[in-house]
Amino acid sequence: MTAKGKRLAARSQQRHEIVKDFLKRLGVSDRTVECDSEGMEHHVGKETLAAMQRALTDGLPPA
Repeated sequence: MTAKGKRLAARSQQRHEIVKDFLKRLGVSDRTVECDSEGMEHHVGKETLAAMQRALTDGLPPA
């Protein structure tokens, strides 16, 4: 894989993890988290993704 491809893959994985962690923190079931995060990571905008990350970092209360 090229360096550019590796960076793209790493960014995609990071987006997936943010969405997945956010949904889990909201109390979404593991099965639904896996299904929904696969699609959402490709469509969520930068602003929304950043807000999800802030909510996780700043301590969104656990479900």
